[in-house]
Amino acid sequence: MSAVLLGADLGTSGLKLVALGEDGRVVAEAEAGYAVDAPHEGWAECAVGTWRAAFDDALARLLPALGGRPVAGLGFAGQMHGTVLVDDAGLALAPAVLWPDRRAAAEVVRWRELPAPERAALANPLVPGMTGPVLAWLAAHRPDLVERAAAVLLPKDALRATLLPGADPRVTDRSDASATLLWDVVADGWSVAARAAAGVPEHLLPAVRPSDAPAGTAVLGGAEVPVVVGGADTPLALLAAGTGDGLQVNLGTGAQVLRPAWTPVPADDPPVHGYADAAGGWYAMAALQNGASVWTWAAGVLGVTAADLLDLAATAPPGAGGAVFRPFLTGERGGVAGPADRASWSGLSSATTRADLARAAVEGVLAAVATAARLLGEVPGGPVVLTGGGGRSPLVRQLLADLLDRPVTHLALRSASAVGAAVLAGRGVGLPVEPQRSPSDPVPPRA
Repeated sequence: MSAVLLGADLGTSGLKLVALGEDGRVVAEAEAGYAVDAPHEGWAECAVGTWRAAFDDALARLLPALGGRPVAGLGFAGQMHGTVLVDDAGLALAPAVLWPDRRAAAEVVRWRELPAPERAALANPLVPGMTGPVLAWLAAHRPDLVERAAAVLLPKDALRATLLPGADPRVTDRSDASATLLWDVVADGWSVAARAAAGVPEHLLPAVRPSDAPAGTAVLGGAEVPVVVGGADTPLALLAAGTGDGLQVNLGTGAQVLRPAWTPVPADDPPVHGYADAAGGWYAMAALQNGASVWTWAAGVLGVTAADLLDLAATAPPGAGGAVFRPFLTGERGGVAGPADRASWSGLSSATTRADLARAAVEGVLAAVATAARLLGEVPGGPVVLTGGGGRSPLVRQLLADLLDRPVTHLALRSASAVGAAVLAGRGVGLPVEPQRSPSDPVPPRA
């Protein structure tokens, strides 16, 4: 009986788990959702125990679907930029602080005050929700936690540590480390200057290992399963999609426009991000905090489900009868919009319908995605690869093709990042697989 490889994607609002066969096909998948906690205005947290419970729930529903096939390995993908302080055993000392969190806005000033060469070597926008500024906030406001901590981990590393008792938890990979504002992108290593800005000791920074390196052995369903280090969700989506050039758009809770094969150069607080991928290279990313999550919000306001919102939008004419929607419910990182920007409908009249409001919400998010894509500069031609749950709608594909003036191909992978994590697991255990992608036919832009 052939083996399967498991990949878990630890997202902001849910965990997806897939089993990938040796032929690259998805054998089974499961999903478990959870809420982001906001104990104060602008905060975004989640307990690591919540993530572990979601993993256990998804695993319990996935294993019976395998029909007794053995699990050869497990890999993790995870939401980026989060901050989890752990002890020597890898136990979290407090809830994880997540990427949408804005509590460290004042601490970003420390990064702006770095000498120009050190700041430019970070080659990324200075964002409060990233690990470095959040660590600086914790050092200032919760010094007791920092003093007790053995390491700061990224979300997927903290979840992985709960499955590997006895293994050294102080490990991350290059794709996650490069997205912390503690990484010298030009030198490809931890930044001494940024760590000093965070005000934390060097020993808190985890060891950096290859994404497919063995991390330990977990017991899953009574069987011992090798676990690899894993990687950040965005580059693992690139890995699953096989995108080597051009553009890829991931449309989930947030939205990311990705340009692979990027070459690191010094850049002082640029409008786009530059991060390591899971295979020794780099990619550029224009990111939006407000993606398909905005449609979920708009659906609630309009009294429909998220799926019905897209169907409702398709019944309205292009341009939404003059209604315009700005999608920045939680502000943005810069480039497309700023942290203080907020959402709104405008251009309404007595003739505006619910369908118009729905259409405006869909068009508004996709217009922001197109603006983000333009921040990446001139990109070689060819279809845009679209992944994520937000890309299932034909309306979304057509509007995106129109806005980008390029064909759009959708990959119907429930979680590209989870598939990428399974691919990493295969590499780590010597069972390489190539995902079966089954892309849709390209949707051409309308004239």
